[in-house]
Amino acid sequence: MADIVSPAKRSQMMSGIKGKNSLPEMLVRKALFGIGYRFRLHRRSLPGTPDIVMPSRKIAIFVHGCFWHSHQGCKYAKTPSTRTEFWKAKLQGNLQRDQRATADLIEMGWRVLNVWECATRDSKTVAELPEALRQWVEGSENLGEISGPLHL
Repeated sequence: MADIVSPAKRSQMMSGIKGKNSLPEMLVRKALFGIGYRFRLHRRSLPGTPDIVMPSRKIAIFVHGCFWHSHQGCKYAKTPSTRTEFWKAKLQGNLQRDQRATADLIEMGWRVLNVWECATRDSKTVAELPEALRQWVEGSENLGEISGPLHL
């Protein structure tokens, strides 16, 4: 199946995707701040440069785009039908990098939470996000994830 937009338009669209301060990241930050948590952003000194860091609790939070980080079973994580070999290699590399960063953080004594983009895609899950974040932060699991109802 061919792409429905021209290569130039696709390139323009892809180059406009943010790496920091994306809408999903801003929603997670707003939810955390709203329930009283304070945090730091984009700590380059930590493996994987977590999006949100709570140093006093040793918590690192990544807000992952479902497509870019290959969210298994999510409708937003489809491999493009053009240049499939390129995209498979690119997305697999992202996944391996994420796994290394998570393992390194846990080895350093940090707790790691992955919040998936699909958890910020509809008003019901956004409304439930503060409580889900509070439960995980106050819990004791070393690794967690929050995803939305579109995760099959």
